[in-house]
Amino acid sequence: MNIPVIAIDGPSASGKGTIAKRVAQTLGFHYLESGALYRLVALLALRQDLEDEARLAEAAENMDVDFLGEEIILEDQEVSQHIRHEAVGNRASEVARMPAVRRALLARQRAFRRAPGLVADGRDIGTVVFPDAALKIFLTADPDVRAERRYKQLIEKGISANLRALSRDLAERDARDANRPVAPLVPAADSQVLDSSALSIDEVVERIVGWWREGSSMGGHR
Repeated sequence: MNIPVIAIDGPSASGKGTIAKRVAQTLGFHYLESGALYRLVALLALRQDLEDEARLAEAAENMDVDFLGEEIILEDQEVSQHIRHEAVGNRASEVARMPAVRRALLARQRAFRRAPGLVADGRDIGTVVFPDAALKIFLTADPDVRAERRYKQLIEKGISANLRALSRDLAERDARDANRPVAPLVPAADSQVLDSSALSIDEVVERIVGWWREGSSMGGHR
C-alpha cells in the first residue's frame, strides 16, 4: 500500500496526541489516536464489569464507534470526555497487555489508512500497526514534565486531578507499557527519537513536518 503513514509513538503525556493532530492538520492527512480505541475498550470494561480477555476482545471487535471530528460516539453516546479520566487511562493500560484485545483492534487501526496519508499516534504504531510507516517518531519527555502537562490538561477540561497521584500513575503506566510481553513501548529501530521536554508544541510540530518534507523532497517517502 503506497498511502504514507507518519507514526508517532511515545509514553503517556508525552504530547503525542496534540502533536500528531497538528501535524495531520498541517499536511492535510487523516489522524488516528490509537489510544482512544484502547480507552473505549477500557470504558466498556469498567461499565460492564468485563475482566475476561475473550470477552474484552469481543467487545473490542464489535463495539459500535464513530469518530466525528472532536466527538467520539460509543454505542450512541458521546464519550469524548469520559475516556479522558485517569481511571479509564489506567484500565486501558491493563487492557492493552492482552494479546487478544490487541489483535481485535489491529484491523480497526489499519482501516484509518486512507489517501492522501495518515498521522497515527500510540505506543506500537511504528513497530506493530504500521511497520512500513514512511516516518517514525518516538516522542518522549522528562517524567516530571509529562506529569505537569497531564495535570494542566485535565484541569483545563474541568477534570479534578492530583499532581503527585498523576506522577505515580504515569510511572506505573510507563512500567506496564515498557515491560508487557506483547508490543512493548519501545522505539522502532528506524525511528527518530525526539525529546520534547524543552520544546513548545509549535517547535515539535515544525521539526516533524520539516523531517517529512525533507524526506519527500529527496524522494524518500512512499
